[in-house]
Amino acid sequence: MLASTTFDIPGHEIAEHKGLVRGIIVRSPTISQGILGGLKNIIGGQIGAYTTMCEQTRGQAFEQMERHAAELGANAIIGVRYDASSVEPRGGAVEVLCYGTAVLVRRK
Repeated sequence: MLASTTFDIPGHEIAEHKGLVRGIIVRSPTISQGILGGLKNIIGGQIGAYTTMCEQTRGQAFEQMERHAAELGANAIIGVRYDASSVEPRGGAVEVLCYGTAVLVRRK
């Protein structure tokens, strides 16, 4: 599956638009990630445990979006974007949304 943040795929032409596709994951840190993150929050510095959690969550949302596009018969996704927001008042869980437009492309 080809994917691009732009609205074209170099060397390809869009033959058909299949529609909006998305992948959404809601995740909270594990107990150990929460403890390590809390300590880093106090003393400062990069919070590696949270970085790992966020990267895994983005990857899962992207894979889910790709599956959605494949179900529509697409072979590429254009205009790919991510959005994230807290779904709990204290920031315990985060929602990561990955979305774009599923298209069918062919080489020029």
